[in-house]
Amino acid sequence: MIKAFQNALKIPELRQRIIFTALFLIVYRLGAHITLPGIDDQALEAFFRQLMERGGNVIGFIDLFSGGAFSQMTIFALGIQPYISASIIMQLLAVIVPSLEKLSKEPDGRKKITQYTRYGTVILSLIQGITISIVLRNPGQITGQAEQVVTNPDLWWHFLVVLTLTAGTSFVMWLGEQITERGIGNGISLIITVGIIAGLPGGITTVFNNLFSNPSFGIPQLVLLTGLVIVAVMGTVFITLSVRRIPVQYGRQIRGRRVFGGQTTHLPLRVNAAGMIPIIFAVTLIQFPTTVLNFLPRDWGWVVGASALFSPGSPLYLIVYALLIVGFTYFYTAVQINPVQMAEDLQKYGGFIPGIRPGRQTADYINTTLTRITLPGALFLAAIAVIPIIITSRLGIGNMVEGASVLIVVGVVLDTMSQIESYLTTRHYEGFLKDRKLRNRRR
Repeated sequence: MIKAFQNALKIPELRQRIIFTALFLIVYRLGAHITLPGIDDQALEAFFRQLMERGGNVIGFIDLFSGGAFSQMTIFALGIQPYISASIIMQLLAVIVPSLEKLSKEPDGRKKITQYTRYGTVILSLIQGITISIVLRNPGQITGQAEQVVTNPDLWWHFLVVLTLTAGTSFVMWLGEQITERGIGNGISLIITVGIIAGLPGGITTVFNNLFSNPSFGIPQLVLLTGLVIVAVMGTVFITLSVRRIPVQYGRQIRGRRVFGGQTTHLPLRVNAAGMIPIIFAVTLIQFPTTVLNFLPRDWGWVVGASALFSPGSPLYLIVYALLIVGFTYFYTAVQINPVQMAEDLQKYGGFIPGIRPGRQTADYINTTLTRITLPGALFLAAIAVIPIIITSRLGIGNMVEGASVLIVVGVVLDTMSQIESYLTTRHYEGFLKDRKLRNRRR
């Protein structure tokens, strides 16, 4: 692996992309430590400590994905969450609204949808910024805390905080887009991953403190958790690299005195074409009801019952979480892969699947195959995200985000390594894997 990184730095274009990505991620982490104006740090720490006691899993998830920026109330406190929410909304609307669906299929349609997503990100950031400013001004309504978090909560402070949070999210969104375009890897996923990695040391410390302070925890439980992490990582790698190869034959074409085509190749369909996006989307949606309930007064009787119903570890929570992951896996796979377009491209260039007629039957065959191979990938993602919650809730340790965060980090690292691998192999350098390519695993 060290030699592969050395080879990567020998390629000028790849070296520039890696340096560009690293610099932009450093800028993101620096911004995650610049606190909002007019905030009392000690009062803020006490406020979030009480929030963690009431809804630690959800608050911990938001804070983990922002790399600690949310609990510190920095200029990047909202992180990339508004952009993810806006992306979910736009992709759902593209399926429901015919005009948006037609627009998404046009050559320049995706650019317009991306622009609409940016507008939606700004709107959601404004709404969340206003909510946060109101909560910080009156922390006692939620936690009963007497000490004020804001030193001078006037109208100008509200305006400044909302503007800062919105601008911070817009800047993070721009950083992600620039990394995707000019760097290496998916910028948004890398920003999420960096936030998770930045919060892992504190999370690991908290988990170990819980482990050693829990009398019911022993060597068997420690072995179980360690094995679970290993299985999660190995399973994620296996599912991510698994590919179903559909054989494709190209007919011979004679042009003048030259013969074209006639070779046999394959059409690779990934078992998990959606990557880690379904888990990111599912976790974003599943924490929304609990987040809203946590900010409502406990004096309302129905709030306590609803919070228990949607609390992480409850049967309803686990079922909805798993169904969201499966649903988003199929949904995002359908967004990424168009069987009709693939069939048309094959027919256009004289390719066909042996035993399948070109055109409609080829599209149906690809769609059926894709539906079948997506099911094990979707079920695996759901299982590997839900099982850690069940085990940690039974043992009384950890929280809901460890399983999802491990999957996201592993998936993003594999995707980034895959892009670096493609640069290396096209220039005849030795990549990360000597005997096989990241994208050529057979299932």
